[in-house]
Amino acid sequence: MSREDASAAIGAALYGLATRAVRRLPRDMSLTSAATLATLDRTGPRRITDLAAVEGVTQPAMTALVRVMESSGLVERRGDASDKRITLVHVTEAGASYVRARRQAGVQAFERLIDELTDNEIEALLAALPALQHLAELESQDREGPKQ
Repeated sequence: MSREDASAAIGAALYGLATRAVRRLPRDMSLTSAATLATLDRTGPRRITDLAAVEGVTQPAMTALVRVMESSGLVERRGDASDKRITLVHVTEAGASYVRARRQAGVQAFERLIDELTDNEIEALLAALPALQHLAELESQDREGPKQ
């Protein structure tokens, strides 16, 4: 199989797996809200404009989303110590706890599926683990851009 064909086949398998995984997650908030919380949890406080760019929404849409999450106690806005003109969005402990619980639910869903694989299939996944982790790092760097 050529590198191009391998990339296409692996890409299709990973995309299918990811979309199925997203469908299995709790639907207690929008995917954009959950993704925004996860971004803040991973990268730290950010400006609303930066969050909008990372999550692929408009600045007014992100402002509204942050307002809702702020009223739910998941995020808070604070001034930037280095530049008082800037307001940064911070994840609260409740928001970080939500992200951890959501991640754990996703991990457990995959664990249940992996338990159904053969020993050889599990060994193949273990062998691919470094490449999968690197792939996740590359995607994260591309998606999140520079940390503020």
